[in-house]
Amino acid sequence: MAHNVLNIKACEKYTPSQDLEIKQTMNDLIDTPTDFVKHFRRYATSLTTSMVFGFRCPTYEDRKVQELFNQLEEFTVLAMNPMTALMDFFPILRYLPDAVNPIARKSKILFKATTSLYLSHWMPFKQQDVNVEDRFTFCKDQMETQRREGFSDEQAAWNAGSMLQAGSDTTSSTLVAFVQALAMFPDVQRKAKEEIDKVIGKDRLPIMDDERHLPCLWACRKELLRWMPAGILGALPHSCTKDDEYMGYTIPKGASIVNNVWGINMDEKRFPNPREFRPERYMGDTTTSAESAALPDATKRDHYTFGAERRICQGMHLAERSLFLAMSRLIWGFNVQKAKGTDGKDIDIDVDKFTQGIVCMPDTFECDIRPRDSAREEMLRSAWREAKATLSPQDLLVKEY
Repeated sequence: MAHNVLNIKACEKYTPSQDLEIKQTMNDLIDTPTDFVKHFRRYATSLTTSMVFGFRCPTYEDRKVQELFNQLEEFTVLAMNPMTALMDFFPILRYLPDAVNPIARKSKILFKATTSLYLSHWMPFKQQDVNVEDRFTFCKDQMETQRREGFSDEQAAWNAGSMLQAGSDTTSSTLVAFVQALAMFPDVQRKAKEEIDKVIGKDRLPIMDDERHLPCLWACRKELLRWMPAGILGALPHSCTKDDEYMGYTIPKGASIVNNVWGINMDEKRFPNPREFRPERYMGDTTTSAESAALPDATKRDHYTFGAERRICQGMHLAERSLFLAMSRLIWGFNVQKAKGTDGKDIDIDVDKFTQGIVCMPDTFECDIRPRDSAREEMLRSAWREAKATLSPQDLLVKEY
């Protein structure tokens, strides 16, 4: 079902939604640039809800958006608790009464709350399916499969909710990292601006068709995905389906295999000075992430941020397109610099300080984001006004639940 809505051909259908959401995001950045993390989270979440459920999130303050990110954070805290690992190593601990096993107790509460959240999205969609025939979404596709295979609404809700989780935090975290990279490496920003000004000019916004004509920005996207992978340990472990052996080590059937994305992406032999943001590493590499992942020689891959083998991220095509539109318009329309303190000096940014969890991003940092000039500012605002005028009142409504 995921492949049906995320394959490379299907992703072309979402370009209008991506264009719409990034137009609002650019307008929001002009209004409140210090809230760039919220704006990128809204962008990624609204795009995902549009694809999965058929509705958009016009504001980050939408209660369902808040619940989603709050529950992701709670899950991260539970997943990283040492007691959780102990229950994997010593399964007998799972049978302890909840009274003496706070992790199990909290997990059950969180599971109930998350199930309730996902059902609150799935059930309204299912009950009004006659009204969404014009929107091809994951849930519309899933309804047909559910009728055929008979799985429960709870399972259906988790299927859709997992898509929502996977698509929201990862893309937004990567875009936050891009803002940090622009502030920390001004020469990269300068070169990207020179390219985009030469190819696009100042009289129109970059569009998806420009992607292949901007090799510097293409390389920036590859370097961004290498430099700050959202899932530094592959997000979730894989499992060995049969006994295996690698370099003299026995890997038994059923063993968990952790994909150390950070270790591979920061390999100094392949990427000298790996914590420096150097798009030139990829100049001339015209492969997409999917094409690179399919190379027979794994050492020639661009990065491992989307995973590997059959369980590779199915959303990579969509993610690359979402990143391109956001990155290109940010470069086209804004200057990003380090913020200055009261003493007039630059506030330093630690590029090795991250949030903790299954999905990571740069820890809180300050920066200065401003439109490059008044003409570009007006063009960005006008683009959102025109897009907004085409939306129905329902698409602009902050939902009441």
